[in-house]
Parts: sequence; structure tokens; C-alpha cells
Amino acid sequence: MKNLATFATALALALGSATAQAQDASENVVLINAFTVPVESLDEAIAMWDIARDFLDDQPGYVSTKLHRSLSTDATYLLINVAQWETAEQYKAATTKMRDSKILPRIEGVIPNPNLYEVIRD
Repeated sequence: MKNLATFATALALALGSATAQAQDASENVVLINAFTVPVESLDEAIAMWDIARDFLDDQPGYVSTKLHRSLSTDATYLLINVAQWETAEQYKAATTKMRDSKILPRIEGVIPNPNLYEVIRD
């Protein structure tokens, strides 16, 4: 019986922690950046994303990011980045700092389309 009570307490704490993390994540702003990329520049565009990720990872307010590649080479957007930031202001400050640093190469035909979103439903 004692083991069952201990297990129930641990489960309740774990579920409470997961719920708190989900609530925290929904309070973040979400960047969705769809990239138009010529097929022949795909590897170069991914390398550029790696540079940006490494820079932004150290900035205040950065939470996480994931890059997605289309399964179809004729998709409008071959790459889509989905990132979380604590606030829109922190995202804007970090990307301004990155732009000012001029660390990202210019790649012909690569067009980013970044927009910030808020989670309104889970």
C-alpha cells in the first residue's frame, strides 16, 4: 500500500510538472519561418540555418527551434523553421543583433518569410 501511495504521489508530481511545462510553452511566442529555396541551394540554405541557430541559441529569450524539410522538391517552401521565444521583443532584439553581425551568407534565391504567432489552442 505504501508503494502505491508513493507511486501515486510521483505520478501526480510528474503530471503536474508536465502540465506546467505545457502551459509555459503556450505562453511563448512561436516563430514560423517558411523559406523559398531553389533545390540546388538546399544544402547551402541548411548550412545557413545552422549558423543562425548557433547564434540565436545563445540569445536571451531563446527557447528552442526545429528545421523541417519538405518531402516534395516542388513544394513552395522547401524549409520551414519553427522556433519558440519567450517574448516577441527578445526575438526581435536577437534577430536584429544577428542581422547587424552580418554572419549569415547571402544565398541567391533563398527567401525567408518569418512571422511570429501565439498559441491560441492546444
